[in-house]
Amino acid sequence: MTNSLTSGPAAAMAIPRIAVLAPFEKAGLDPQPLVDIFARLGPSEAENALCRAMEELAFRLGELDRCHAQGGWPETRRHARELGGIAACLGMSSVTRICGDVLTCLDHGDPVALAATVARLGRVGERSLYAIWDMEDPGD
Repeated sequence: MTNSLTSGPAAAMAIPRIAVLAPFEKAGLDPQPLVDIFARLGPSEAENALCRAMEELAFRLGELDRCHAQGGWPETRRHARELGGIAACLGMSSVTRICGDVLTCLDHGDPVALAATVARLGRVGERSLYAIWDMEDPGD
């Protein structure tokens, strides 16, 4: 289907419709690191540690996004590294991998790829946080 200011068969080929993409990627969680944390610390301490780690992860996601929006590449790099480390400890394999992708985009100096990858990190990071909360509280 097309949109055109003119009519006729030639006009029908003039302006194609643009597809709107709705990207979706699963959280990609490995539960084993969380199982290990709970086995090592016990339920109460592990719950506290997990809550602190998740708060830090959410904070780092916001800071990375803010630094990227302001063009602060060194700070964006620092937050991506720290975020990747936290995500690895929590078994967030997708977030860990995407943090590496952000670093690669920074290394290559590709602002378009960086913007897309930071947006992807935000989506998957948020989804991963919700997935951990769902694993932690199966009653809801």
